[in-house]
Amino acid sequence: MTDLHNDCSTDGCQRADLCPLSKVKAGTSVRIKQLSAAPDVGHRLREMGFCEEQQVRVVSREVSIICQVCHARLGLSQQLADTILVETLAPTRSLRVA
Repeated sequence: MTDLHNDCSTDGCQRADLCPLSKVKAGTSVRIKQLSAAPDVGHRLREMGFCEEQQVRVVSREVSIICQVCHARLGLSQQLADTILVETLAPTRSLRVA
C-alpha cells in the first residue's frame, strides 16, 4: 500500500488506512474495502462491480467520479463516491521485453 497522503486528501478520512473514493486522485488504483451506503444502494453498487476487495482505477474527477471497474467505465456522483471507502494500491511496474 502506498502512502495515502500522496493519493488521497486525508481531510475527512475516518481511518488513516481508508479514504472515501471521492478523495482519491485521478490515475490512482485502489481496492474497495467498505460500502457505507444505504443497503439498497450498496446492493446496486455490488451489482455494478463495486464490491469489497474489487480493484478500481479512478480515471477522472470532474463533475462525476469516473472509475474503471471490471473493464468498464462508470460514473458516480461525489455523494455516492463518499460512501465507498478504499485503500490505495502500490503502483504496478510494466515489464519491457527486450
